[in-house]
Amino acid sequence: MMKRFSTELSGRVLTIEAGKVAKQAGGAVTVSYGDTVVLVTAVASDQVREGIDFLPLTVDYHEMLYAAGRIPGSFFRREIGRPSEKETLTSRLIDRPLRPLFPKGYRYETQVIATVLSVDQENEPDILALIGASAALEMSGIPFAGPIAGVRVGRINGQLVLNPTSVQLADSDINIVVAGSKDAIVMVEGGGQIVPEEVMLEAIFFAHEGLQPILQLQSELREAVGKPKRVVPEVVEDEALKARIMEIAGDDLGEVITIGAKMERGERLRAIEQMIVSALLPDHEGREGEIKKLLYVLEKETVRAMIVKEKRRIDGRGFKDIRPISCEVGVLPRTHGSALFTRGETQIMAVTTLGTSEDEQRIESLNGSTFKRFMLHYNFPPFCVGEVRMMRGPGRRDIGHGALAERAITVVLPTQEEFPYTIRLVSDVLESNGSSSMATICGGSLSLMDAGVPIKTMVAGIAMGLIKEGEEIIVLTDILGDEDHLGDMDFKVAGTDQGITALQMDIKIKGLTREIMKTALEQAREARLFILGKMREVIQQPREALSIYAPKIVTIHINPEKTRDIIGPGGKVIRQITGETGAKIEVEDDGSVRIISPNDEVLERALTWIKDIVREPEVGELYLGKVKKIMDFGAFVEILPGLDGLVHISQLDTQRVNKVTDILHEGDEVMVKVIEIDNQGKVKLSRKAALGQTAKPVV
Repeated sequence: MMKRFSTELSGRVLTIEAGKVAKQAGGAVTVSYGDTVVLVTAVASDQVREGIDFLPLTVDYHEMLYAAGRIPGSFFRREIGRPSEKETLTSRLIDRPLRPLFPKGYRYETQVIATVLSVDQENEPDILALIGASAALEMSGIPFAGPIAGVRVGRINGQLVLNPTSVQLADSDINIVVAGSKDAIVMVEGGGQIVPEEVMLEAIFFAHEGLQPILQLQSELREAVGKPKRVVPEVVEDEALKARIMEIAGDDLGEVITIGAKMERGERLRAIEQMIVSALLPDHEGREGEIKKLLYVLEKETVRAMIVKEKRRIDGRGFKDIRPISCEVGVLPRTHGSALFTRGETQIMAVTTLGTSEDEQRIESLNGSTFKRFMLHYNFPPFCVGEVRMMRGPGRRDIGHGALAERAITVVLPTQEEFPYTIRLVSDVLESNGSSSMATICGGSLSLMDAGVPIKTMVAGIAMGLIKEGEEIIVLTDILGDEDHLGDMDFKVAGTDQGITALQMDIKIKGLTREIMKTALEQAREARLFILGKMREVIQQPREALSIYAPKIVTIHINPEKTRDIIGPGGKVIRQITGETGAKIEVEDDGSVRIISPNDEVLERALTWIKDIVREPEVGELYLGKVKKIMDFGAFVEILPGLDGLVHISQLDTQRVNKVTDILHEGDEVMVKVIEIDNQGKVKLSRKAALGQTAKPVV
């Protein structure tokens, strides 16, 4: 039986519908908002996946181009192969708030698929996919501690707006997605145009209030069509085995977790694990996985107790302390810009490459084909954490981290008019122990400045953590990898001296109050200012000159009617300029002319040539022209490329001239002055008026 539930949000109706399509899925809903419609299904297998200790959840978001009335531009004319970056990022956006809400020990393969069926170019489908994922799980028999919902928040002219349209977002200085339950915020993703902390905090809680009606819809849906939830046996720890592990580990565990060096700490922990397994396995055959898991639980409890009770962190820092920072720029000799940023045991190499408009990335999406002139690519090779694994291109995590860093830096980039280059920034993680994405932002800013990209200001990022035990709440600055895994929050904040440009937050607990988040944002701001200070010790502003290895690009604006003169009949003129100078010329209909060359000399030759072509003759100006044709009454002289003027026989000399050929012959160079331009644009020249004067020759 089909059921439909609706509510109004920001003047538009949001509808969740179930029971009409995809009825063989465990749960299936369509979510519509305006004319944007997304189908979301949730299915779980009937058999437990044995031998794993993680939640086997897969979330896939797909954009079907028919939703926008478009046919794919690929050779096969269908949506195939690797998902787009937008699809990958949206899949992560859905996955992150869902994952913590499954019961411990749930080991059934579970898949959530969101398919965009219709899009109106006004209401973004990603929010609907997130809502639909929760709704499909709610109505299914899959155990899920929901519901959750998501909304987008913008700010236009100082006013917060819930679920702004695509047009409104273009004028918004905030764009964040917030997911939450009735009582808690569980995820934040987005950024702003250098927005103060207090404004961003207000936007987050404005979103939480705005998503409440969507949660009510899902509750009504569950009551109407919800299936009985699958019973998952509660995971009960073997306290006796746990105590035995602690007895064997003894003081060694407490000592090892205070080792500051990540690799040494990991090696010692593995040695303890091996010792415990060897000691207990004879009496607990087949329980090796359980023993290792209980040791991890003990490690987590020990670290958290040390932080809460002893006020000590793993590496001995204070709660607000930042690990030692080292910054270098210009570390690679032939790249256009490079930087090495090291914070503790996290190190990234950021390399900037400048290109032309031909290097822009073409993106095919529901909104049509667009071109991207700034790309940030994040790479996480296995050696950066001392591991061995196959390298098969960037995974979802790599794409997500790169997108977060790209969002943070994009805000401070120059416009295309200010800097007509395509920019590729690559971050290679060389070492990792906590927040390589934030190190990417820091190193990326340094690399761009080293390349001479005139960014408005530097951007830095920091990762914050949280430990909450009862009423005790501790916010940690610059968290290590282990503090991320063992803590209750991962909160990444990036920005400038003046405000936030990007943030990402995932929360593992309920009860994240406004006061806690305010504290975290303030500590992040203090840390960001400290890091920016360290970065400015190395480079204060973008280099004035580009690398000698970077292409040279100059853009000039001419009368649009003159563009045909540069191109010439059949492209003859532009081919001649390109062939003789080695420069590349791009001419736009609006009169923009872009000259691209490998060096300054070539650039200057091409620029002079083009300026001469588009120059307009002026009365009284001198030109060194070339005689093109001799007539009885005078000579036609080319003073600018493609522009001839007449020197009447009476204007050839101060003395009377009987024959034109007494003075001039075809091919001669002659100095002339423009004495008149009539209403039809015909140019009259005088050699007599130019005698004894000089001018620059025509190219």
